[in-house]
Amino acid sequence: MRILITGTAGFIGFHLAMLLAKKGHSIYGIDNINDYYDPRLKQDRLRNSGFDIDEIESSPQSVKSTKFPDYQFKKIFLEDKENLYKVFAEFQPEIVVNLAAQAGVRYSLTHPEAYIDANITGFLNVLEACRKYPVKQLLYASSSSVYGLNKKMPFSVQHNVDHPVSLYAATKKSNELMAHTYSHLFGIPTTGLRFFTVYGPWGRPDMALFIFTKAILTGETIDVFNHGNMERDFTYVDDIVTGISKMIEKSEFNQKLWDPMNPDASSSSAPYKLYNIGNNSPVKLLDFIKNIEKSTGKKAKMNMKDMQAGDVEKTWADVDSLIHEFDYKPNTAVSVGIKNFVDWYREYYKI
Repeated sequence: MRILITGTAGFIGFHLAMLLAKKGHSIYGIDNINDYYDPRLKQDRLRNSGFDIDEIESSPQSVKSTKFPDYQFKKIFLEDKENLYKVFAEFQPEIVVNLAAQAGVRYSLTHPEAYIDANITGFLNVLEACRKYPVKQLLYASSSSVYGLNKKMPFSVQHNVDHPVSLYAATKKSNELMAHTYSHLFGIPTTGLRFFTVYGPWGRPDMALFIFTKAILTGETIDVFNHGNMERDFTYVDDIVTGISKMIEKSEFNQKLWDPMNPDASSSSAPYKLYNIGNNSPVKLLDFIKNIEKSTGKKAKMNMKDMQAGDVEKTWADVDSLIHEFDYKPNTAVSVGIKNFVDWYREYYKI
């Protein structure tokens, strides 16, 4: 299939593009390679995918991977509607996977405009492109952050998610609403994927595993918020991209019978679906840190702090619909995933 993936210089997009390219799909990747975190890591992900960074920066055309003949990449901002449309017109994707976004809860407290530009305007342009150049399915990244003030566990896609606690979460909830509107009005099949704390090799430097590993290896102190009374449904990146791959390769869009008198929040009379992708096994933050200590062979120096604004105490994914409809459940143990990350980190940073 011809698959357009946005955000392929990013963490999840890099892994997904590599997986699908290895499976023989035709991939067109786009990313703006911004400086939200060190662009060198994004560039190295692209290099690892077989791309020449100088060629990407200088060429007005897409660049071919030297590793995968059917994988091409172009540097584009989602806000650049004209160039985005040109990609759709040229490539004529059958499937679109929108992973490009302004990420990060804490950054949204100080740079709100970045979230409106990338996550709202950018996503609108993707939807409009799918409308102008019809696709079989649009899959897009949502987030466990949409559950906000919810306390009922595990988090289910049937639950109400009208109480976000960060602008980042609000933009992801907005994406789900925008997708439903376009599914209803224009018949675009859309699938929203609520990711739960994704981690693994080539991960983002603003995420806890990266921050903690770096600090522990260099003997620096780590800030442990809410005095360690936190739990996360950490999900290994290979489990995430395997789940997305299964959704892409399933022959038909899954659409349930929908009752408007008793509406299911995860589906619709329109071709619209929501899924959690999580490990379905929350891990205590202090246990998570112990696993990093074990993998690094060093003890953590911890500075216990109060809860941060915009954060939540616990996440836990109900993945029943993922199991039922795709016969799939993420299952990589945190101990395994952390070791894989630490091994990658040591090799990448030569430490």
